[in-house]
Amino acid sequence: MKFMVTWSAMPGALREAAGRFLSTEAQPSAGVTMLGRWHSVDLSIGFTLYETDNPAALYEGTAKWADVLDLTTHAVIEDAEAGPALAKVFGA
Repeated sequence: MKFMVTWSAMPGALREAAGRFLSTEAQPSAGVTMLGRWHSVDLSIGFTLYETDNPAALYEGTAKWADVLDLTTHAVIEDAEAGPALAKVFGA
């Protein structure tokens, strides 16, 4: 299953968050694959797409950042999966 995590630095925590990122602490936990990571050019928000069958492993990884980042996690599907589901529900 794929999960999109959005994140932003808590007030006053950008330097600490950047330091952790640069020291490679931003690697996913075992059992979680990072499919991509994007940063807004104004440093206000970031997006990371993960894939895992173990949500607890994703939880563990995001918990390591909870003291410096505001995190939001969404289970996501791609258009190819969403289209048939919408057609089934809405009869299109």
